[in-house]
Amino acid sequence: MRIVVALGGNALLHRGERPDADVQCANTVRVATAIAALAHDHDLVVTHGNTPQLDLLAAQSTADAALTAPYPLDLLGAQTQGVIGTLLARALHDVLPGRRVVTLVTHTRVRVDDPAFAHPTELVGPVHPEKPARFLAERHGWHMAEDRHGWRRVVPVPSPERILEADTVRALLESGTVVVCAGGGGVPVVADRATGALHGVDAVVDKDLAAARLAEDLKADFLLILTDVPNVYAGYGTPDQRPVLDATPAELRDGHYPVESMGPKAEAAARFVENTGHLAAIGALDAAYEIVHGRSGTLVRPDLPVT
Repeated sequence: MRIVVALGGNALLHRGERPDADVQCANTVRVATAIAALAHDHDLVVTHGNTPQLDLLAAQSTADAALTAPYPLDLLGAQTQGVIGTLLARALHDVLPGRRVVTLVTHTRVRVDDPAFAHPTELVGPVHPEKPARFLAERHGWHMAEDRHGWRRVVPVPSPERILEADTVRALLESGTVVVCAGGGGVPVVADRATGALHGVDAVVDKDLAAARLAEDLKADFLLILTDVPNVYAGYGTPDQRPVLDATPAELRDGHYPVESMGPKAEAAARFVENTGHLAAIGALDAAYEIVHGRSGTLVRPDLPVT
């Protein structure tokens, strides 16, 4: 079976942890251990989030007086793919002796006319007081928005159209290689309509939707979305909270899960199942093997055919 594993952004850096290198190294070992059993029996592709790491690099770049302007987000995202990818590749190499493991920096094509570019929604980078935030907005042409802690940059989240290196990933899988790719949703690029040349864009791509797109392109049998809760919950955080153990794409969407947490995961699982007729699941990292074998998590299955 061919499985695409989508690791949550907190898999390498848990909530409240300092973004130190040794912390992320230790967390990577836990990730590799959790998914190693799947790699013994299946073709495996591993994607990952990058929000804490991207925020850290964006803060450093914004504060660097040696730079004329901060690095654009497409290049910062590529850096996170390299850093997180090498940590995952090392850890997987150690738990899968004799197995080939590779990290691939991948690019995600988005549409230049995607409506998201006119309506930025994703907060990135450091928190600023209002006056410095207004200065940065004027100097760099950034959009800024206020959250609970202060003012932050807000950027577009265009929809992933295609993972450009999908054919390369497929070839690596067919040679028995475990592939780490599409980190942080991939480096967002647009193609010039006249020449086809690629240009990076100052945006981010949702990692779960990119994983679903990649899984579809690879003709994967299973999309496994791993996070820090054991399954999807209806009414999460309320007295009526209950686990959702089994759902169709339509039932997932009817749950109206929050955009900032479970919503993109639910939508990614729904899209993959609808477009392929295969299975997806959402659950906890440490239960990865159990989820694939139907003993944990939330299973997302196709709608039953009308008879």
